[in-house]
Amino acid sequence: MQSLAVRAALHVAGIFGMYLSGAMLLPAAVDLYYGHEDWKVFVFSAFFTGGLSMGVALATRARPPIVSPRFGFLLVNLLWFTMAAAGVVPFMMSSLELSLSDAVYEAVSGITTTGGTVINGLDEAPPGILLWRSLLQWMGGLGVIALGLFLLPFLNIGGITYFRIESTDIEDRPFERLATFTFTLLAIYIGLTLACAFAYAAGGMGSFDALNHAMTTISTAGLSTHDVSFGMYAENYTILWTAIVFMFIGALPSSILILFAVRGRTEALGDPQIRVFAGYTIVFALAVAIYLRVSTGMPFGAAITHATFNFVSIITTTGFASVDYSQWGPFAVACAFIATFLGGCSGSTAGGIKAYRFLILYELLVNGLKRLIYPNMVLPVRYGDRPVEEAMQRAVVLFISAFMMIWLITTILLAATGLDLMTSLSGALGSLTNVGPGLGEAIGPAGNYSGVPDSAKWVLCFAMLLGRLEILAVLVIFTPGFWGR
Repeated sequence: MQSLAVRAALHVAGIFGMYLSGAMLLPAAVDLYYGHEDWKVFVFSAFFTGGLSMGVALATRARPPIVSPRFGFLLVNLLWFTMAAAGVVPFMMSSLELSLSDAVYEAVSGITTTGGTVINGLDEAPPGILLWRSLLQWMGGLGVIALGLFLLPFLNIGGITYFRIESTDIEDRPFERLATFTFTLLAIYIGLTLACAFAYAAGGMGSFDALNHAMTTISTAGLSTHDVSFGMYAENYTILWTAIVFMFIGALPSSILILFAVRGRTEALGDPQIRVFAGYTIVFALAVAIYLRVSTGMPFGAAITHATFNFVSIITTTGFASVDYSQWGPFAVACAFIATFLGGCSGSTAGGIKAYRFLILYELLVNGLKRLIYPNMVLPVRYGDRPVEEAMQRAVVLFISAFMMIWLITTILLAATGLDLMTSLSGALGSLTNVGPGLGEAIGPAGNYSGVPDSAKWVLCFAMLLGRLEILAVLVIFTPGFWGR
C-alpha cells in the first residue's frame, strides 16, 4: 500500500470527521432546549472532534491517489473507524459516565445499526444522548446504503445493484448521473424518515419519541428511547403496524426505490430478492402467529400483530421488540434464532446474510444436484432472467463460508469470557448480523448487554463491524498482501 493512498484516505477521514462534529451540535441544541447540562458536553465534543479532524485534514493534503480496490478497502474501514471514534466522545463525557468499553460498544452498535445497548434507565436519560444514539444509527444506515450501492460492487465482493443495469444511461455523464442518484437517495431517506415520524406521532407517540424512533426504524437499527423498546406501545397496534411497514421499506433495495422514484420503473419492484425477502418474512410471521393462537389461546389479532412486528424486526435486523418473544415457547424461539440469519435486501439498511445470497445459493445447489445426474450439462446460474457472473457466485460462497467461520470463532471467544452457550451463540449471531438482541435472560429482547464482561463487549464490537462491512472488506486489510506494493 503506497503512502500516498494512506495519506489520501486519512485526508478524506479528516473531512468526514469535521462533518460528524457538526452533527454533535444537534443534540447540544436539544439538551439546551430541555435545560440539561449535557449540552456543554456536546459543544465541547464538537469542537474537539472538529479541531482534531481539521488538523488531520490539513496535515494530509496531497494529490489524489489512483482509485483502486485496495484504496477503496482502506477508505471504507477508515471512515467507519472515524465514525466510531467520533461517536465515543460524547458517551464518555456525558452524565451517564460510561466506561471506555461501554462507550465504544454503544457507539459501534449505533453506527453499525445493530441496536444492542449497555445503557440502563433510558426513560430518564438525557435527551441529547438519546438523540445522539438515534443520529448515529440514522447516519450509519445511510452509510450502509452507500456501501451496498456504490462500494461493494466496485470492490468485487458482492452486492446486487440496478446501477449496473442502468449503465447505458450514465456512460456519457457518469458523475452528473451519480450526483442525481445520490441526491435522490438522500431525499428518499429523509422523506421516509419524516413520513415515519409523522405516522408515529399520529398514532400517539410524543414528538421526541416519534423522531427518534423514525430515525432508528428507517435505518433498521433498533435503538429506542425506552428500556422496554416498543413494549411501551405494545397495546397500540397502530404504532406497531406503522413500524412494520417502515421497517419493511427500510429493508428494500434503495436502488429499486430510486429507479421507482426517478424513472417510474414499477417493474423494478419485481426484483427477485424482494420476493424472497417478502416470502420468508410472511412465512415466519404467519407460522408463529398460528403457533401462538393454538398453543396459548392468544387472540389471533394480537398474535398476528406481535408475531409480524417481532419477526419483521428480526429479519430486517432492526432489533425492536414489542414483547419478550423468548417466552413464547421453543418453536417461536427456534424460529427467531433462524430468522436472525436472514436479513433484508442488498443495497438496503438491513444486515444479515440477505435475500439475494440465498437466491443465488439455491440456484447453485439445484445446478449442483443436476450435474450429478448430467455431468456435461451447461447450467447457468440466474438471478431472475439475468445470468449471474462467476465472480458474484464466488463472492456469495466466500461470504457465507466466512460468515459461518467468524460466527463460530466469535461464539468460542464469547464463551471464553464466561458467557453461557446460548448467550454466546445468539450474541455472536445478533452482532454479526447487526440484529442486536440475542436469546436468553441476559441479552434477550427483555435485557441488554450491560451485564456482559468488558472483554466480551470488545469481541462483539469487532463482530458488529465485520457484519456491517460484509466481513470480507474488513478481513482483507489484515492480509499481508494488502499492505505490499
